[in-house]
Amino acid sequence: MSAFRTRFAPSPTYYLHLGHAASALQVWRRASEAGGEVLLRIEDIDTTRCRPEYTTAIYEDLAWLGLSWPEPVRVQSEHFSDFRAVVEALTRRGLTYRCFRTRTELAKMSDPLRPGPHPLDEEEKLLSSGVPFARRLSLSACEDALGDAWNALSFQERTAEGLVTRMADPAREGDIVLARKDSPSAYHVAATHDDALQGITEVIRGEDLIDAPHVQTLLQALMGWSAPVYEHHPLILDETGHKLSKRQQSISLASLRADGMTANQVRSRLGFS
Repeated sequence: MSAFRTRFAPSPTYYLHLGHAASALQVWRRASEAGGEVLLRIEDIDTTRCRPEYTTAIYEDLAWLGLSWPEPVRVQSEHFSDFRAVVEALTRRGLTYRCFRTRTELAKMSDPLRPGPHPLDEEEKLLSSGVPFARRLSLSACEDALGDAWNALSFQERTAEGLVTRMADPAREGDIVLARKDSPSAYHVAATHDDALQGITEVIRGEDLIDAPHVQTLLQALMGWSAPVYEHHPLILDETGHKLSKRQQSISLASLRADGMTANQVRSRLGFS
């Protein structure tokens, strides 16, 4: 295995846009500079939004950009049993609890700028509104389980100044969702599990996920998983200063290709010529 192994892990919830292209090119360039390799991983755990045609388009778009990857590609929807086992293991240790919030409510809670309920307090943990919708990680139980190790949680991040060690603060995301009624795994479980499984040494992704290492470090400590070095690159913004978004259906690479733009032109536009 390469001493430097990273991954590009898009979610097939829509077509890739220039922001994804910039991220992919950054990942492959870093691996090339380090003499390492890039794995492609399809993170399709969102069973309500991911579609096979978007997965196919990911392969087409990345190949068009001139990128290659080893086979087979890990497709997360084919491995739900792996993630379910993680949640069950944490539950057996008394580190999770049932949550009765709906998917819509959970989405609102993840964005403090949106109206609606915000992170659960102790009194809200055991709402009796019906069938439990999700299972959450209890930070208080995790702190008790880890003891002194809780205050020593840390991760390494590669910055413009070099490699730095940061203290992890899992509480900044609260009691994260581990699984939902409509999916046996949430993002943090699947991504952290697969990074360890695939021997990922460097995680290179956008600044929109700059807080993710804090809770992923906790999962690594609880499960005994290896910890990669994290690196976060700037995002590509639109003319209004907002990041490109699949939810807003930013112009796709497929559309640019159909309009006659070449891969070299895309690379040049993004500073990768």
